[in-house]
Amino acid sequence: MTTFKIASIEAQVFRVPISNPVRTSFGTMRDRPAVVVRAEDAEGNVGWGETWCNFPTVGAEHRARLINENCADILCGRDWQSPRAAFAGLTNQLHVLTIQTAEPGPIAQAIAGIDIALWDMTAKRAGVPLYHYLASEFGQSDLGETASVPCYASGINPDEPEKTALRAGEEGYTAFKLKVGFEDELDHRNLKTMRETLGEDVKIMTDANQRWDIAKAIQMTSELGDYSPYWIEEPIAADRPAAEWRELQKASPIDLAAGENLRGSEFTEVCEDSYLTYIQPDIAKWGGFSGCLPVARKAQEEGKIYCPHYLGGGIGLLASAHLLAAVGGPGILEIDCNPNSLREQLAQPFPTVEDGLFELPQNPGLGIAPDLDGLATHRTL
Repeated sequence: MTTFKIASIEAQVFRVPISNPVRTSFGTMRDRPAVVVRAEDAEGNVGWGETWCNFPTVGAEHRARLINENCADILCGRDWQSPRAAFAGLTNQLHVLTIQTAEPGPIAQAIAGIDIALWDMTAKRAGVPLYHYLASEFGQSDLGETASVPCYASGINPDEPEKTALRAGEEGYTAFKLKVGFEDELDHRNLKTMRETLGEDVKIMTDANQRWDIAKAIQMTSELGDYSPYWIEEPIAADRPAAEWRELQKASPIDLAAGENLRGSEFTEVCEDSYLTYIQPDIAKWGGFSGCLPVARKAQEEGKIYCPHYLGGGIGLLASAHLLAAVGGPGILEIDCNPNSLREQLAQPFPTVEDGLFELPQNPGLGIAPDLDGLATHRTL
């Protein structure tokens, strides 16, 4: 029986400075933010979640206030049959506010962070690691007493990326994702250098962050295909018509990946259509476990590969890893390899990466807890 009564929901914001900004084709992160969600039930069980908040610069505090001032009142003091029921209830009751504010993204992100916390809390109540708790959704019963998932080093900037990749390789990574979508000459030089440095058999993903129009994407995928990337992520804007994605898929020698900027029913189309090979919902950006579990299942049914997108703090990273472990299949976990104390300090004890595998903790729930005392000087809300 998973029925629970929520006693409290609280979001806190942390920001840590970084020496090297994280660059994408559409913007730059000059610090690392995190919105941490704490949920507690009437029996004192606590769960942790995280809400996506990388952009815009002031977005973290706004999302935290949505949680504290809009979401908490709806959830607290009521009996809920499951995290999925709470997700549906919260989504339904905030529907009109979503229309009124024209903010479907921030509100979905707030709900996602809460959902992660409620699933963590529920698995702790059951006394099992979260991936075990989730695995029944996929009919898996042979997970064993340990679990690890394949992973790759992400967030590799266009400034001497081969050096970043070599450092990440020393830390245990065996696959890497390069940011592209800058100047053509720079993109070519970087991918060529990465391939020459890492070897022909190493998986090198590329991410254009929605940089190109359809004509430019056809040109660049054709040219960059000479370096055998494992995939090209978001070469065009996520909201471009399906016809453009199909046109690109037919012309591109590189498999297409996308999903971090989709929500809800948009996943039905991309799972059923032919143009994407890799489906990449972000658990902290939309859906949490309640939304992303059905997407992962649908992707597998349609012969696609579920690969969670993630670029944030440690709680959301562990949530992504647990979901991938529960889903199974050939998917691979994204781990930002840039220095970020919010990754380790929000997920203690932090798992290791060895031979390209990320090992999941075996404690109940997510298996980790944030070191909030150690981050107290970085709290902004």
